[in-house]
Amino acid sequence: MTHSFRTAAAAFLMALTAVAAQAQVVAGLGRGTKQVVDGIIVKVDNQIVLRSDLEAIYAQQQQQAEGKPLPPNLRCEILQSLTLNKLLLAKAETDSVVVDDAQVNNELNRRMSYFIQQIGSEKKLEEYYNKPLRQLKEELRTQVHEQLVQQKMQDQISGKVTVTPREVRQFFSRIPKDSIPYYSTEVEVGQIIKLAKPDDKAEQATVAKLNELRARILAGESFEALAKEFSEDPGSAKEGGYLGFFKRRELVPEYEAAALRMEPGGLSPVVKSQFGYHLIQLIEKKGDSFSSRHILLKPATGNNNVSAAAAELAKLRVRILADSISFAKAAKDVSDDKQSGANGGLLANRRDGGSRLPLDQLDPAIFFTIDTMKVGHITPPLPYRTEDGKDAVRILWLKSNTAPHQANLKDDYQKIATAALNEKKNKALDAWFEKNRGSVYLEVDPEFTGCSVLSAENK
Repeated sequence: MTHSFRTAAAAFLMALTAVAAQAQVVAGLGRGTKQVVDGIIVKVDNQIVLRSDLEAIYAQQQQQAEGKPLPPNLRCEILQSLTLNKLLLAKAETDSVVVDDAQVNNELNRRMSYFIQQIGSEKKLEEYYNKPLRQLKEELRTQVHEQLVQQKMQDQISGKVTVTPREVRQFFSRIPKDSIPYYSTEVEVGQIIKLAKPDDKAEQATVAKLNELRARILAGESFEALAKEFSEDPGSAKEGGYLGFFKRRELVPEYEAAALRMEPGGLSPVVKSQFGYHLIQLIEKKGDSFSSRHILLKPATGNNNVSAAAAELAKLRVRILADSISFAKAAKDVSDDKQSGANGGLLANRRDGGSRLPLDQLDPAIFFTIDTMKVGHITPPLPYRTEDGKDAVRILWLKSNTAPHQANLKDDYQKIATAALNEKKNKALDAWFEKNRGSVYLEVDPEFTGCSVLSAENK
C-alpha cells in the first residue's frame, strides 16, 4: 500500500459515517448494482471486516469519481486499509488501550452538530435519513468508538514523530518536478468577534421561565418532555436534554459544580454559564464521570445590545488603523472567539493547521466580503451569528492574498512540512505493521487472497 493512499484512506475513513456509507450502498443498488449477501471477509483476532464495509466505501468512491474510471485494484486497497485498522483495534485490545464514554459522546455530538450545520437543520437531517437523531447517533457509536481507539493507537505509534527543517527540504527535493502541486488562490483572514450581551430584562425573563419549568418538574411533570419542548440546545433537546457521560473538567465549571453537588435524581436551581441558563438533573455518578440532562434557555439580545457591540468594535478598528494596537493583540485581548483570538485572530486551515486558506474553503459570508477587499483592509463591524446561534458582530482583516502558484518552500513551508511529517509518521506505522502483523490471527476470504492483505509488497 502506498503512503499517499494510506493517508487519503485514513482521512476518508475518519470522515465517513455509517449512515452515509449505507446510504451510498442503497443508492448503488438502486442504480442496478448487483446485490451481494453480506458476510465476514477478514478476521483479525476478534475483529472482523464485513463485505458491506468494503462495498459501502467503494460505492462512496464511485460517487466521488463522478463517472471517471476507478483504479483497478481499489477494492484491494480499501480492504488493506480496513484490515490495518482492525489490526490497530486488535492490538489495542491486547495492550488495554481504551476510550471512555465521555470521549465518544463528545465526538458524536461534534459530528451531529457538523451534519446539522451542513444540511441546514436537525429536522432536515432526520428527514434525509428517515431516522430520529438518537438512532443516527447510536448507529454511529460503534464506528466512532473504533475510530477513536485507532487514533489513540496511531498516536502511541507515531504521535511523537517530528521533522526538522532539513528533513522538510530533503522531502521537497525528492518530489519530481512534474509532480510538484499547484495551489490556487489562498488568503489569510483575521477576525475579531464581539458577542451582543443580553439585557437585564431578557435575563430576568429567562430565569423566571426556567424557575417556572422547575416548579412544573417538582410537581410531577416529565423533565424529558419539557426539555424536548423548551430547551434551546439542539444537540440534546430531542433526547429529552440527555448529555451522556462526561468526566470532570470536560463541561464548563458552573455546570459541573451544580451537577456534582446533587445526588442522582436531584434537580438544580437555575445555573448560568457562557452558553445561557440551565436547569440540570443528575442521572448517575460513575467513578470520576457523571451523566446528566439539562434544559438550556438563552436570553434574547436586543438591537441596542448588538449596536453596543458594534460601537465597541468600531472604536477598536480605529485604533488598529491608527497603529496604536496591532490586529493580533486586539484579537487576543478582546475577541470573544478564543480559538481564533489565540492565533492573532487568524482563521486556521483545518488540513494543515496553517493560516492560509484556499478560496473554495472559505465560508461564503467571508468569501463575498473579502472578494473585493485590498490586502491590509479591515471591514467595519458586520452582523454575525455564531455556530451556537448567538448574535454578534465582527470585523474582518485581509492579511494576505497569494496568487495561484506552484508549491515552493518559501511560500508553502507549512504545507510541505505537514506532508513530510505525514510521510515520516506513515513510515513509523509501516514499521509497526511489519513488526506486529505476525502476532495476530489473520484469516482472509479466498475471494480476496490475491490482495495480499498486510503484505509488505503492497506498501
